[in-house]
Amino acid sequence: DVQLQASGGGLVQAGGSLRLSCAASGFTFDDYSIGWFRQAPGKEREGVSCISFSDGSTYYGDFVKGRFTVSGDNAKNTVYLQMNSLKPEDTAVYYCARTLRRRWVSLAADEYDVWGQGTQVTVSS
Repeated sequence: DVQLQASGGGLVQAGGSLRLSCAASGFTFDDYSIGWFRQAPGKEREGVSCISFSDGSTYYGDFVKGRFTVSGDNAKNTVYLQMNSLKPEDTAVYYCARTLRRRWVSLAADEYDVWGQGTQVTVSS
């Protein structure tokens, strides 16, 4: 089965850091992109970041503003999202997902077809 498993969420104070992991099974990254998304209660799911395994490029939502870094480890079939300078408004369930198409990058959720189960990130003020 093709699966993604997100982990690493937790409770952290404002200004703190967390590193999320997204472990893939049943496929290799090849030319896919892996994206991170988040959804807060009552809000739409929004794109946080994505990394292309076609050319190594990375993309971020405007609200990230240099605070987050996405990276990938092909040997471990895992993608990471390092989140620094966390703010209370970063509180959400974070999901990782795989693009529907190879050699494609996007921060739009409808461009992704395989989703992990989500991990809760809570930032206290």
